[in-house]
Amino acid sequence: MTVPSLAAPANDPSFENVWDELVWRGLIHVSTDPEALRELLAGPPIVYYCGFDPTAASLHLGNLVQLLTMRRLQLAGHRPLGLVGGSTGLVGDPRPTAERTLNTRETVEEWVAKLRSQIERFLSFEGDNAARMVNNLDWTAPLSAIDFLREIGKHFRVGTMLKKDAVSARLNSDAGISYTEFSYQILQGLDYLELYRQYGCVLQTGGSDQWGNLTSGTDLIHRVEQTSVHAIGTPLITNSDGTKFGKSEGNAIWLDAEMCSPYAMYQFWLNTDDRDVIARLKVFTFLTRAEIEQYEELVASEPFHRAAQKRLALEVTATVHGAEAAQAAIDASEALFGKGDLRALDAATLASALRELPNAQIAAGTNVVDALVATGLVASNGEARRAIAQGGVSIDGEKVESDEAVITGELPGGVAVLRRGKKALAGLFVS
Repeated sequence: MTVPSLAAPANDPSFENVWDELVWRGLIHVSTDPEALRELLAGPPIVYYCGFDPTAASLHLGNLVQLLTMRRLQLAGHRPLGLVGGSTGLVGDPRPTAERTLNTRETVEEWVAKLRSQIERFLSFEGDNAARMVNNLDWTAPLSAIDFLREIGKHFRVGTMLKKDAVSARLNSDAGISYTEFSYQILQGLDYLELYRQYGCVLQTGGSDQWGNLTSGTDLIHRVEQTSVHAIGTPLITNSDGTKFGKSEGNAIWLDAEMCSPYAMYQFWLNTDDRDVIARLKVFTFLTRAEIEQYEELVASEPFHRAAQKRLALEVTATVHGAEAAQAAIDASEALFGKGDLRALDAATLASALRELPNAQIAAGTNVVDALVATGLVASNGEARRAIAQGGVSIDGEKVESDEAVITGELPGGVAVLRRGKKALAGLFVS
């Protein structure tokens, strides 16, 4: 399979207004004024922003929804501001359950740089509507506590702040909420006000779970500047089976290749449920409505081919990691399941693929029986010998004829692929 070029994604030409496309893709869960927004986005270019807090060393799939929404708006001619929260990251957005652990200033500064580089990959910094990166530490650090309380805090009403979903949830929990996290919505409101004043920003996007923080900014600007600005809350993505989206065996799917390999990301999307795949194509790809409708027909008529899942995995992996990495992930996936040459894979891609399988570290010359047990493909030496005698075991695609065979690690990077039966695979890292 050849990965198509994704160098120049475009919005669907069948939509005259990017607002209509966002609605069709299911990206509008809540907004300030739908009719006004539709008119605004159909007019001259506006400035809009989305903020990302450095609460980890990488963004994740939930953030990808916002990044791609920003990209769609920029492709429609509007001007993005990518905000990394150097100050809000020091405070922490209140979670519904418990207080966040505050990270050190050095850690937050390091994560700010990493998130900035990730965000920049999704936006264009050229042309009439070039993106701009901003850091809210630039305008909050110079503020004294007295100035903050007099100039910003006086415009917020405690009763309104208490009604915000995140705050309300924490007040009704055993954990309660600190004044630090309670004040987070004021800081985010200040961000919007500052970006409105500096750049004429009139739209903020974010997840619907952030709606209270989003509207803190629209309310603040209305009070201070006597003008109306807008906010869009995208829906939280959930799976049809009730499991949490973006989680794989309890781990988030990160956008950093060191934290989640392109192969792991490709496999995550490849495993999308038939019930979810069309909705995922709408949100996470730039395929047109006509293309997605074709895949919808294929899901209904030929679900066993998993054509929609393959295209979804290809598109998202290429968007996040590049076409070359996506192709390498596809090649590794096909080679592992007997449709390609394992020896033709590069060592890094092969190693990352094997880490997603049951695997073990072994010494060169380890007997295949011991390797089968070490990887968990069998429960005992006797079971291993029976599997070999029945012709159901292979190493690197070659059938094992004797239980005296040994593992040498001849594949790139000194690894081996152990197979039992048709589908049970394991990786061996040979030293």
